[in-house]
Amino acid sequence: MLRGINQQTIFEEDEDKLKFLETLKKYKKITGFELYGYCLMDNHVHLLIKEGEEAIANVIKRVSSSYVYWYNMKYQRVGHLFQERFKSENVEDDRYFFTALRYIHQNPLKAGLAKDIFTSMWTSMNEYMRKGELVDIDRAFNQISSDRKAALKWFIHYMQESNKDQCLEYKVRFRLSDNQVRIYLHEMGISNNSLLQRMDRENRDAVLLQIKKLEGVTIRQISRITGISKSVIDRIGT
Repeated sequence: MLRGINQQTIFEEDEDKLKFLETLKKYKKITGFELYGYCLMDNHVHLLIKEGEEAIANVIKRVSSSYVYWYNMKYQRVGHLFQERFKSENVEDDRYFFTALRYIHQNPLKAGLAKDIFTSMWTSMNEYMRKGELVDIDRAFNQISSDRKAALKWFIHYMQESNKDQCLEYKVRFRLSDNQVRIYLHEMGISNNSLLQRMDRENRDAVLLQIKKLEGVTIRQISRITGISKSVIDRIGT
């Protein structure tokens, strides 16, 4: 796992995420590592990798250095972008392989950024559903069944299962942007503050409670976005 320094955003926009994946693809060809899964969040990255000709540490150094150089040029900044050394652990058996892969694919869902594992653009789940060029999907499927349709059916079911997986024994602190919260409200049918404020108290509080339950959202932030006082939001659900 790679994290932004001081939980800093490492992907400001989609172009940045595309560049990171392009960089992964470049060094995958150069160093021969196998990539089984990935998830790009705004301030961190999860990768499931099997080293090839070079050690993982060298691979990550190559990828991160190349991306940071491009990022700093684009945003006219200097200095470090990623925090400390990357965090990693060994995948010792097939069971944990699938656990780690599910953990990666469910990251956006558990962060409240996606409704399900299929709607996030930035995980390897998309490549498992529609074979892509970056992820080595055969290892997972071949461990399940020689029948690819049967393997895919089992894989989809397993990836969606509710769980309390905590890989790396580290819980990432997410922080949603105001725009992400607004998008979530819009998906709930709340297109503007006036609409929310005109709702009856019961329905309004139900909406606010759902927002409060999102990981990475603060009461101050909800108040700023909705125009509803912090004291009102604070008492909801208590």
